[in-house]
Amino acid sequence: MGVTNHVIERIKAGLKKYQPILADAKARDISESDTVLIVGDMLADLLGYKKYVEITTELAIRGTSVDLAVKVDGDVRFLLEAKSIGTELKDIHVKQAIDYGANQGIEWVILTNGIAWRLYRIQFQKPIEKYLVSDLDLLKATSKDEETLNCLGNLSREGFTKSSMTELFQQNQVVSKFTIAAVLVSDAVVLATRRELRRLFPMARVDADAVRTVIQNEVLKREVVDGDEAGLVQGDVKRAAARAARAKAKSAIDSKTNLTPPTTPVAKAVAEKTAT
Repeated sequence: MGVTNHVIERIKAGLKKYQPILADAKARDISESDTVLIVGDMLADLLGYKKYVEITTELAIRGTSVDLAVKVDGDVRFLLEAKSIGTELKDIHVKQAIDYGANQGIEWVILTNGIAWRLYRIQFQKPIEKYLVSDLDLLKATSKDEETLNCLGNLSREGFTKSSMTELFQQNQVVSKFTIAAVLVSDAVVLATRRELRRLFPMARVDADAVRTVIQNEVLKREVVDGDEAGLVQGDVKRAAARAARAKAKSAIDSKTNLTPPTTPVAKAVAEKTAT
């Protein structure tokens, strides 16, 4: 049913309540177990889950356990792995969280230190892949922070559905730094840039490969064109471009077919009668 105003207002109020709590906890450099307590309260107060019914601690997963799991009507919606509030979230922590989700068959996983909240989507293929959907800083969030409100709203008890989370993923992927970087180094954009450079500077020689190299190495940050996630998104963009090209070609063929005049006497007669 989407994220209602009631849910958004609850999240805004919750952020206002917990921001000073998180700031104080960071100043005191509280432990991981104390951070988990705060995060559990936030799942209840901001996202609306029933604290003693739907928020599970230490869910067992193959001989180990994840810090928190949100479970509604018997179904685990997402897992949450927490680190102490002073811990900088690193790749090793991401791998740990993703492994929990992969081993449990859970699509959605959150990695957090209370302040930073990273939402990942796991795609169960060979090999298993992960996508960073949202990367939130709750200390910097404001009542007008659409990304934070939209992400937390979709994670809420009322807003979470399979379709809404898929839509959140797709929308965030479209405007992610990795997707935009992949589009900027795509053939279509490189060639368009080359054409514009030649229009502006007709005496200069402009090579498409040189344009792509400059965009990759000097215009964009290395992190958005290299690495696992960048490679995944570049593949997604290439496949999307191929689908768009096929659709355009099919549309052109269909249009040409529809404009082809009738060739048989019967077809001509029918067409003439229809026209009159």
